[in-house]
Amino acid sequence: MFVDEAVIKVKAGSGGDGITSFRREKFVPNGGPDGGNGGKGSNIIFKVDEGLNTLLDFKYNKFIKGKNGKPGSGKKQSGKSAEDLIISVPLGTTIIDLDTNLLIGDLTKKCDSVLVATGGRGGRGNAAFANQYNTAPEISEHGEEGELRNIKLELKLIADVGLVGLPNVGKSTLLSKISKAKPKIADYHFTTLSPNLGVVRTLDGRTYIVADLPGLIEGASTGLGLGDKFLKHIERTRLIAHIIDMSGIEGRDPYNDFVTINKELENFSKKLKNKTQIVIANKMDMPNSKENLLEFKKKVNVKVYEISAIKNIGIDQLLIDIANTLETIEQTPIYDEESFESHILYKFEKEKPYTITKEKGIWIVSGKEIEKLFKMTKFSSNEAVLVFTKKLRRMGIDDELERLGAVPGDTVKILDYEFEYIE
Repeated sequence: MFVDEAVIKVKAGSGGDGITSFRREKFVPNGGPDGGNGGKGSNIIFKVDEGLNTLLDFKYNKFIKGKNGKPGSGKKQSGKSAEDLIISVPLGTTIIDLDTNLLIGDLTKKCDSVLVATGGRGGRGNAAFANQYNTAPEISEHGEEGELRNIKLELKLIADVGLVGLPNVGKSTLLSKISKAKPKIADYHFTTLSPNLGVVRTLDGRTYIVADLPGLIEGASTGLGLGDKFLKHIERTRLIAHIIDMSGIEGRDPYNDFVTINKELENFSKKLKNKTQIVIANKMDMPNSKENLLEFKKKVNVKVYEISAIKNIGIDQLLIDIANTLETIEQTPIYDEESFESHILYKFEKEKPYTITKEKGIWIVSGKEIEKLFKMTKFSSNEAVLVFTKKLRRMGIDDELERLGAVPGDTVKILDYEFEYIE
């Protein structure tokens, strides 16, 4: 089954907890803190596997979770970090963050890989908190949670040439003649239900990849037929080969076919309109084809290649001319740099790292940094609670609550936990 889109969740591994421990050995008085740090959680990395050609695996595996780091132990021993989780995807896979609509990665080379979700760091053990003012801290941290992301995977096949045209114009027949691909061929519409790739070798020894895409119809760019599902595969091609049934045997006018397909390409993407395109008049062995071609050329000022795919007429020269044309076209990225999250320029403004709202008489404090701090604090330790409250005060949360009108005894909520506000 060919699957070229998938929406999944990924969660990197969380860091292991740091521990509170003190050295206890005979003849070693006042051994001091020796709690080790937790290990780092596993990153989730997507990597190209050239043996794959579909996203079928993600149709059933909607949630991918990395392994957590191990907790620290005594004698200042750090917990073991989890190995990165490598996920194989086909060449041509695009990864999009659904929360920001920015690209995480576009994997177009055989060795490409991208970090999709970052593993959490390990919590610090009490040995890490020791200093000249506190030589025996009884505080340690939980590990940081791994990154959770909602992502969309899109497979856009990598080919040099994309065959486009209305249904039953001979795209699959041509591909079967010029390569070893075996697409389904029949005398009815939409026999091609998924893209087919074939490697073409010209008489002079040059090679390139051709993709046969399911037939387009009017309205394909808006969801009619199969076109909107597969138009995206044309985006990576360097050359569009527009095949037209010049015989008009199905009662269509070849010129109208030409206009219809180009309109759908433009509606789907302005970039498709600007791609280099050649026009191939197929079924030139049929009655009326010559007359129809003369009328077509009166309306369209482009070079037209005359072939009969079924009878192997004109194909060898067509393939050589395509190879010549490809040598003049550079491979350009289909995405602008501004579409990638790694190229976004962030403006660092002096803003509070939290927000405070009031709902049903409860003060709710939220924000990425404050929630991360909260989750890593071990509230079973009085010392940890004291450190946590000091950090809140330094962040200005106490002053902000007072400014907003909080009074002693009010309830303050962070995530699912509630506290009593005290001046």
